[in-house]
Amino acid sequence: MMDHLGGYREDLEKIEIELLLQGLYAWCGYDFRNYAYNSIKRRIWHRVHAEKLVSISGLQERILHDPGCLKRLIGDFSINVTEMFRDPLFFLSFREEVVPLLRTYPSIRIWHAGCSTGEEVYSMAMLLQEEGIYEKTKIYATDMNADVLKIAKSGVFTLEKMRNYTNNYIRAGGKKAFSDYYTVTSNGNVKFHSCLAKNIIFAQHNLVTDRSFNEFNVILCRNVLIYFDKALQAKVHELFYESLGMFGILGLGDKESIHYTSKENTYEEICRNQKLYRKIK
Repeated sequence: MMDHLGGYREDLEKIEIELLLQGLYAWCGYDFRNYAYNSIKRRIWHRVHAEKLVSISGLQERILHDPGCLKRLIGDFSINVTEMFRDPLFFLSFREEVVPLLRTYPSIRIWHAGCSTGEEVYSMAMLLQEEGIYEKTKIYATDMNADVLKIAKSGVFTLEKMRNYTNNYIRAGGKKAFSDYYTVTSNGNVKFHSCLAKNIIFAQHNLVTDRSFNEFNVILCRNVLIYFDKALQAKVHELFYESLGMFGILGLGDKESIHYTSKENTYEEICRNQKLYRKIK
């Protein structure tokens, strides 16, 4: 009897989640229907409890009538885990393997998809500046969440993170003192110098629902695809393929890969230990 009830509750829970996600899409265009199920379920229940509700159906009613709750739920669904020079060896490999290719281009367009609060975008700007090619580069930094984009645009981050970021920078092959890139503010934060942001365009873009908007030499989308199911991953890989110029570079997160996708044979691996690929077909 208990097994039967457990299965009944799981079926009901799945129906409630599907209805909530469908309602969210129909109401405001946010499409989370193909996000990894277990991940989205955890975030929904977190919001149910945070709003002091007892059911997912109760949450659906609230998000449709309470803009504040809707905004909080969208924030829960936005994955905002990032840091400066995250996975330093990735940036070191980019410096050593990709930058020589970029030097041959008269101009460079880079897309940071799912840029969150922008730490990795500023990291790339530093790297390109040190390599002498930032002046001819435009970085398009996009995220679906307008709130994290505001943080990214400000270039202001907490001072307490700088020690870790400095270590990452050194391991990524940094050529200066990391502290040269920012000033400490009176309220205990740091502000990165505006010269880093001069060639960065921050804009909203949803990988699930929005289309390609330019042709790029480099696309970086790191630790985003792991939150999508296989069908949505395939859709986003198609988007990236369409958006990359021939011999363009695709950079993914350490738990992501081009292997076992329909696009596997259209890329070659640049660096075996880092997820850097070059479009060849």
